Amino acid sequence: MKKLALSLLFLFQAIIVMAQNQSTVKGKVVDSKSQAPLGSAKVMIQSSGNFVTTNNLGEFLLNEVQEGSQVLQISVEGYNKQNFTIEVVAGQILDVGMLFLDEDITVEQQLSLVTITENDLGDDSSGSESTSGLLQSSRDAYQQAAAFNWGAARFRIRGLDSEYGTTMINGITMNKLLDGRPQFGNWGGLNDVTRNQEFTLGTAPSDYTFGSILGTQEINTRASLYRKGNRISFSGTNTNYSWRSMATINSGLMENGWAYSVSGGRRWAKEGFFEGTDYAANSLFASVEKRFNDKHSLNLTSIYAQNSRGTNTAITDEVARLKGFRYNPQWGYQNGKKRNSSDRNIEEPMVILSHYWKPSNKTTINTNVAYQTGSTGRNRLEFPGANNPNPTYYQNLPSFFINNPDRLPAGVNPTDYFLQNSQINWDELYLANANSTTGAAAFLTEQRVDDKQLTANSIIFSDLSDNIKLNAGVSFRNLSSRNYTIIEDLLGASYALNADGFNIGPEISQFDLNNPNAQVVEGDVFGYNYKLYANVVDAFTQFKFSYKKTDFYLAQSFSRSEYQREGLYRTGFFPTTSFGKSEKQTFENFGFKGGFTYKISGQHFLDFNGAYMTKAPNLRNTFVNARRSNAITNDLTNEEVSSLDASYILKTPKFKARLTGFMTNIKKATALTFYFAEGLFEDAEGDDDDSLISEILSGVDKRNVGAELGLEYQITSTIKATGAASYGQYIIANNPTISINNDTQATLTNTNPITSFGQAYLKNYRQSGMPQTAASFGLEYRDPKFWWVSANINYLADSYISVANIFRTENFVLDDDGFGYNGASKETVAKALKQERLPDLNLLNLSGGKSWRVDGKTIGFFATINNALDVTYKSGGFEQSRKATFQEQQTDNANGTPSFGNRYFYGYGRTYFVNLYINF
Repeated sequence: MKKLALSLLFLFQAIIVMAQNQSTVKGKVVDSKSQAPLGSAKVMIQSSGNFVTTNNLGEFLLNEVQEGSQVLQISVEGYNKQNFTIEVVAGQILDVGMLFLDEDITVEQQLSLVTITENDLGDDSSGSESTSGLLQSSRDAYQQAAAFNWGAARFRIRGLDSEYGTTMINGITMNKLLDGRPQFGNWGGLNDVTRNQEFTLGTAPSDYTFGSILGTQEINTRASLYRKGNRISFSGTNTNYSWRSMATINSGLMENGWAYSVSGGRRWAKEGFFEGTDYAANSLFASVEKRFNDKHSLNLTSIYAQNSRGTNTAITDEVARLKGFRYNPQWGYQNGKKRNSSDRNIEEPMVILSHYWKPSNKTTINTNVAYQTGSTGRNRLEFPGANNPNPTYYQNLPSFFINNPDRLPAGVNPTDYFLQNSQINWDELYLANANSTTGAAAFLTEQRVDDKQLTANSIIFSDLSDNIKLNAGVSFRNLSSRNYTIIEDLLGASYALNADGFNIGPEISQFDLNNPNAQVVEGDVFGYNYKLYANVVDAFTQFKFSYKKTDFYLAQSFSRSEYQREGLYRTGFFPTTSFGKSEKQTFENFGFKGGFTYKISGQHFLDFNGAYMTKAPNLRNTFVNARRSNAITNDLTNEEVSSLDASYILKTPKFKARLTGFMTNIKKATALTFYFAEGLFEDAEGDDDDSLISEILSGVDKRNVGAELGLEYQITSTIKATGAASYGQYIIANNPTISINNDTQATLTNTNPITSFGQAYLKNYRQSGMPQTAASFGLEYRDPKFWWVSANINYLADSYISVANIFRTENFVLDDDGFGYNGASKETVAKALKQERLPDLNLLNLSGGKSWRVDGKTIGFFATINNALDVTYKSGGFEQSRKATFQEQQTDNANGTPSFGNRYFYGYGRTYFVNLYINF
């Protein structure tokens, strides 16, 4: 009994000693302006990852904190993340008092960023939307520079297209199955309610998905997460719209367990920065949640974002010299008003039902069901019985008459002729229709994609132990996509023939042999009409391990994609292979990734990530010419993707830095492009056939290697300096094979008219469309009286235009008999095929703002001036592929002004953005 008493006494004393060695940190987090408490703020010890969240009074109590110097990190949505150095004494309670957080000004900057990410930069040749749309939630100095300062020049993180990133809303993947890219316009204009975001760069672990190699963006619209309050804002700008208004109401979580958020906005312009680019967009959002108890909650989110705008297009140097870089040939005056012939329309509303279940304190299961429907479309002028109405059509340019003087009418100055006819003549098109006896000679169509997609997924988050966390999920997507063209405007005609006016013949010209020579009117289907189907299942598991000195993770994924086409027209080109359903194409893929973080100390970290995965071809590239037939793209296979990166990270209260080196390899990719070409084929008479072809580039390998640097230093309590730099070498790593599909070569026995052109000698050509070198330096001053101003200078270089692949084949230098063209020496061919590097540029951006606290309301003002020095610059471009042989290209360039010169996209000149807002 005595021994038992002594043992209990010893155990009691040990418990007292252990309790004395445990340290506690407590405090209160408040708004620096109003000193209002900030609930749900995350308070974390940086070295250990140990964290708690503040209560409704902004208070926190953090137990089991290791003694010594520690970094206390505070973060909450809408405020700048703050690091505080604290000294923890063993066995004592440290009261840090009030910790003040400043409002995050990048929240306001996102309004101006959206004007970039929503603009798809012209026509289909311009590539994807900017990847800066992925970075809106990031607070990393490098990623902020990429989004806000470099995005206008089409900078892409690590040289990667947005299809290699994953964008999600409430765990639902928003990347389109057609091309793999997110359509940011589907939630455009709803900044107030899309701010709750988590972003992971590269292959770093995400709790919601396996992801890809660019990064993962998760947007959370759960109603109870929005801080209670209302907001009204009004903006003016001279980018792709002129005016913007928004209003938002957030209830916060009410005592009865309900929460709701409602937001709406409108953006509009008679004309944007480029000529003839009208703009009209309306956005509506509603989210409502019912929290039944501590274990179950149900949330319904609905999003409607409609957008209609006139687009601009790429132009040649010749045209830019004559008309200026803002010139847009796609509009003309009709009844005294500008009318764009190429409007872009988006209207794809969605609803998401989410169930949150917490079966235990350590496990949460999130199940979501989403349905999205609606359409995207682009207008196009058809002119089967009229002259090409495009003012920049090569036969309308001065260069054409310089190269072909015999075609110049007497007494006509070619430059004056172009300048006097530099916009679409709508009256002339109406006159052509009035004189036509065989239906419309010219009319306006809309190329439509009507999607219906059902998505369901379930994601589990579980703490398996104090050191091990599990994330796992399974997802299913079902897509039915109808692709077709409708007659938008007959321009005064009574009907149009549903036939190809450029390929006249008894059968081959018919778009639908089941209904030949149909007379179609406004609202009817014309040209092509088919459906695409897709079923995609994917699953992933991820284990994260956290220890005192090391964190690491391992993740695995599996996916199965099934694609099919159904032709609704039986076309004259492919009467036996265009109508009905194709064979199903199935692709199975897997992925592995892992990484670890070594904590040198509470402020110094080493981070490593690696991944290997295979990726199904997207739906767009699966069919060689989906508009015409069920033919499958030849040599179609899964991509192989691998990625490695290593980082040194420094985090102190005053200085933050990240230096990263990375390498990415993409193998066996497929790319499809469509264009007119000359000299590739002969017609029945043996003459060169000018053909609209589809080009298939198979087995493309890409290698992206580079480094990233981000720096942030708080010089004083009011002055902060930031720096960022990126250097990359993004190249084509092999010589892929190239094939051409030419519909005019189709016969009853040749239902897939593919001609191989052998290798395309593209090895070591630069990937196009983005600067591969970038640097930024900025200074920001924040006054204690709640006004601030910042400036940054940016350098962007090593941007290359897209090359014509067909030029890099033997066809370019060898005639039909296998002999080289006259003058085609090694030196002259190398000069002709040298990839054009765009000029380097410097962009100065300025921004500032002020806010006031008046009767419990916050009134704020924010303004930016981008490209303050009004630099004119080319943001991208491409070689025209029409002159497909060395001889034809040399002839076109003989007089120094080619009719088919390179085409360029131009960035914005000096632009401004001004925003006024009230929070109450």
